[in-house]
Amino acid sequence: MKIIKTKDYQEMSKKAAFIVASQITIKNNSILGLATGGTPLGMYQELIKLYKEEMVDFKEVVTFNLDEYYGLSGDSEQSYRYYMEENFFKYINIKPENIHIPDGMAADVSLECKRYNRLLEREGAVDLQVLGIGRNAHIGFNEPDDEFKADTHFVKLDDDTIEANARFFDKPEDVPQKAISMGIKNIMQAKKIVLLANGLEKADAIKKTIEGKISPEVPASVLQLHPDVTFVLDELAASKLDN
Repeated sequence: MKIIKTKDYQEMSKKAAFIVASQITIKNNSILGLATGGTPLGMYQELIKLYKEEMVDFKEVVTFNLDEYYGLSGDSEQSYRYYMEENFFKYINIKPENIHIPDGMAADVSLECKRYNRLLEREGAVDLQVLGIGRNAHIGFNEPDDEFKADTHFVKLDDDTIEANARFFDKPEDVPQKAISMGIKNIMQAKKIVLLANGLEKADAIKKTIEGKISPEVPASVLQLHPDVTFVLDELAASKLDN
């Protein structure tokens, strides 16, 4: 486990972008696992800058997103497919066929979860998985539970997650309550993992993740078992760590 402490969100974003760009430089056809939400936005902006400066090339890169709201079509402004397109993909030279995101409108959600697992298995291990973390220490949409969910699965979101995501919607009642998410095994099979966190509201989750016991009640705590995980934290997110 490696912990990188940065002074603020901007520095965190630049450091994360450098880690992703370095992975692509080492292996131009890298498989990236990608996250959404407020935390990685700065990282995507920094990666777009690097692309425009011809410092990184996404032509051969393959991506898998962690999750998608269930019940939202890809052209919905609140869907994660729309998020990725508007905040990242349309500004770089990634091939559309190399982009993989769960289908939030799948008629049979069980079959969609199996399809996504098969895609992951077909492509092989993710080279670098980018993660954010929820206030309740969820990664992807793996919520606190009494067991770790292994593969891509259908999940009912916790009230805390719904509350946190309400800022992206016009009305709280518009926030989807269900999602499709990669499971813990999917995430842990990545060769490298980088987790980003900023802000005081993430400090308790970070402390429990890094210094607490490993428990499905703190989903991100399982990362303690990964052989190559890096935490990139701003000062506030890291403020409750002992060291």
